[in-house]
Amino acid sequence: MLAGKRPNNLGVREGKLAACPGTPNCVNSQSQDSEHKIEPLAYNSTPQQAMANLKQVIQNTEKTKIITEQQNYIYAEFQTKLMGFVDDVEFFLDENANVIHVRSASRLGNSDLGTNRKRVEAIRAKLKEQQS
Repeated sequence: MLAGKRPNNLGVREGKLAACPGTPNCVNSQSQDSEHKIEPLAYNSTPQQAMANLKQVIQNTEKTKIITEQQNYIYAEFQTKLMGFVDDVEFFLDENANVIHVRSASRLGNSDLGTNRKRVEAIRAKLKEQQS
């Protein structure tokens, strides 16, 4: 298993998730550069329901483990199917904007072949299914 070490820069500081490193194996809805930028997860329910829906999507995803869960924050580890790489994925609820910010980053390597971006878009699609 290619897990690597859990990063020590995770969590929310001053309303922000950690910035992506200079490598292309990370996406962050709070990033300003086009390589790492991804849209946050919008919701049209109560903030509590949005987080409950997100938690359900995460728990129904294979090879995924929630590490930290707070009222406005979830940190989960996602393991890739093929090689067993571990990616760190964080979700931060911004009630004022009705969005959940997301950061998905590979622990190891340089390129992720788009895995982190695809993961966030898959989560977005599953959340939209729940809302309809």
